Amino acid sequence: MTAEPNIKSAHANIRASTVWTIVLGFAADPLTRWSWPDPSQYLRSMPQYINACGGRAFEHGTAYVTGGIRAAALWLPPGVQQDEETLDAIMAQSLRPEIIEDMAHLRQGMAEHHPPEPHWYLPLIAADPNWVGQGLGTLLMKYALQRCDEEGIAAYLESSNPENIPFYQRHGFRVIGEIQHGSSPPLTPMLRTAY
Repeated sequence: MTAEPNIKSAHANIRASTVWTIVLGFAADPLTRWSWPDPSQYLRSMPQYINACGGRAFEHGTAYVTGGIRAAALWLPPGVQQDEETLDAIMAQSLRPEIIEDMAHLRQGMAEHHPPEPHWYLPLIAADPNWVGQGLGTLLMKYALQRCDEEGIAAYLESSNPENIPFYQRHGFRVIGEIQHGSSPPLTPMLRTAY
């Protein structure tokens, strides 16, 4: 398969397809599958979670996709927050009771690791598994980080899969801690200063 290298903003007309690409991309992610190990629960909850975590990127023109919506990245601009109220509701309705406290600690750790200065936040980036290894994540990352550098603003993310840490490091991110509680897999906060 040959990837189409063009990057565009995902607006309302392709929002659902963009969200489903991310759902597919996170289907084997350690943290999301710890959250929702049952496949049907995962498929019900993950689209809602994606919209609550990164949905505001669509409103700001900072939800980026590659051609064919084979990969997507949802970037929140400085000052734009996730929809915490909706996230609280999703967690309360969908998580197994035995992990609710662990998830609350993870979310608190995430809040504590966000840089205090203005920054771009990448809550979600993923490729359809059929297109992994085609360089689409690199295209998406370079596209967004160019803007960060032009604006002189840092970028921040949390890696929910340890296997992805080297990818982020190649793009200038450095590990700034680890967030883990109880039975949860580790979540790795990473920061990149503007170049």
